[in-house]
This record gives sequence, structure tokens and C-alpha cells, in this order.
Amino acid sequence: MTQYVKPVSTVGPGRVGLGEFSMNFQFHVNLKAGEDIALHVNPRFEEKVIVRNTLLNRSWGKEERSLPSKMPLSQGQNFSIWIYCDAQCFKMATNGQHQFDYKHRIPNLQQIDMLEVCGDVTLTQVQV
Repeated sequence: MTQYVKPVSTVGPGRVGLGEFSMNFQFHVNLKAGEDIALHVNPRFEEKVIVRNTLLNRSWGKEERSLPSKMPLSQGQNFSIWIYCDAQCFKMATNGQHQFDYKHRIPNLQQIDMLEVCGDVTLTQVQV
């Protein structure tokens, strides 16, 4: 089980990062702001979706699940994830293809101070 935690100095307009992965079963990516989670990304293979959400004051918001086409990730396959942060939203791409925009739910992006990757995944490269 992988747990990767990296402090991030500033999140604002610009690429947040990630990189290349190889995944076997299930994992999630969090951009954290203290105890809150500004962006939670959780691929769910049995449901064929990538769930996005925010945790504020110990409460989860409404999940977002829509994708432009079929599930872009497959178990046991290498893939890349890029998360770009602009003034209005996070934009996520997998394997070079845009997947979704996720409107910011926290008021101050400067509070984001941690990148966390957990689960059954092997990180081969991370850029922040």
C-alpha cells in the first residue's frame, strides 16, 4: 500500500502536478488544506467512474462523477495524471486527455499545503 505525502508551497493558477503511475486496484489523490481536502480524486473501477469531491469542516460535499467518455484508467496499466489549477477550477487530464473541470469549493487556494496519494498504486514520477 502506497502513501505519498508531499508539502506544496503554493497552489494557485498553474499546474499542480502529479505524474506517472502504475495501479493495481484502488487509490486516491488529495490536495489538502490543513484538515480539509480541496480536491479528492478517487477512481472507482467497479463503477467505471472517477469520483471528485471536497471535504470541508469534516463534511463531504456532493460527489461529481461525470466523464467525457468511458473510464480512462484500467487496472494494472500505467497512466499519467495532470492536475492544473486556474482561478475558477481544477482541470484534470489522464494520459494527455482532458477528463473534467472541478470548480473550487474552498475560498482560498493558498491554504492548500499538501499533496497526498494513497492506495494500491506505484508512483514512478511526481512533479509539483
